[in-house]
Amino acid sequence: MAIVRMDNVGIVVDDLDLAVEFFTVLGMELEGRQLIEGEWAGRVVGLSGMRSEIAMMRIPGAPGKLELATYHAPELLGRGAQAIPHTLGFHRVMFAVDDLDDTIARLGPLGGELLGEVVDYRGLVRLCYFRGPGGIVIGLAEDAA
Repeated sequence: MAIVRMDNVGIVVDDLDLAVEFFTVLGMELEGRQLIEGEWAGRVVGLSGMRSEIAMMRIPGAPGKLELATYHAPELLGRGAQAIPHTLGFHRVMFAVDDLDDTIARLGPLGGELLGEVVDYRGLVRLCYFRGPGGIVIGLAEDAA
């Protein structure tokens, strides 16, 4: 028995419209949005009375998707929390980009900020961690070759 594929990574956000805009500026495409609710949905995630909205994002011409979700019920937990990389349960999604400096400049006006600094790793890759809307953390990497 083996894993067949990884379908998506899910991130809970407080402002779905802003998160969709952020990942669109990064270079992803919105595949679709929909409301998720009902008894079946609550049973899947273990939240009675769950009502959420998701936006499925994809990278053009590449596998894998990013599911952005916001919860209308029950109320979101941890609003405003700014987890740092050594926090248990910390998560981030890493993206390879063709121009790291341009990507950082385009995401900045949407509230993005570097967690540390852009680092050159052994002349192979330039990378950084970047915080976006609602505290989302993404890794950005550019091949140095």
